[in-house]
Amino acid sequence: MKFNSVFDIIGPVMVGPSSSHTAGAARIGKAARNLFGKEPKWARIYLYESFAKTYKGHGTDFALAGGLLGFETDDSKMKQALEIARERGLDIEFIEDNAGVDHPNTARLIIGNDTDQLELIGISIGGGKVEITELNGFELRLSGNHPAILIMHNDRFGAIASITKILAKHEINIGHMEVNRKDVGTEALMVIEVDQNVHDSVLKEMEDADHIEQIAKIVS
Repeated sequence: MKFNSVFDIIGPVMVGPSSSHTAGAARIGKAARNLFGKEPKWARIYLYESFAKTYKGHGTDFALAGGLLGFETDDSKMKQALEIARERGLDIEFIEDNAGVDHPNTARLIIGNDTDQLELIGISIGGGKVEITELNGFELRLSGNHPAILIMHNDRFGAIASITKILAKHEINIGHMEVNRKDVGTEALMVIEVDQNVHDSVLKEMEDADHIEQIAKIVS
């Protein structure tokens, strides 16, 4: 694992005992909320290996809840996130899953409301850093540490070019980009990490581009 500075090794400013189990979990929860685009009404959270064994003692449960509520890692309300979630009508269920996973700090979040649902797999890799490895059945690699745009689109000629052309026009630099599809000519997912937060007006311009179905963003 590569660190960018001594502050990454020390870990982030946070409420809770563990950068991996608390700060990382909060960032996974917040990534799910950001990608869903709103606060969910319910969440089913599957925890694996180390997360499953220690999630209550290490604050992984309230951290995930806090992330779903939109709290930052250092929010003073973080330790009360489970109570606040109940007050807001957010029903959260934690499930200890013994299935094999590639990383011991893995969580699978299924969140939704009356009409929409999202499924996400995230791992906490240390120092508060996370990776999102799956979204709605699409494999991906998303750090969550940089602004990002996730674009559902038809697997058609010109879809990728229409998006990169808009980013270039607004002088937005791409740091990392990948495209995944379930089958030729069907639904595809474009994941773009950029160097700065993207304004909503730019997202609207992308939504109107060729073959684009849905756009979500993660802000830094």
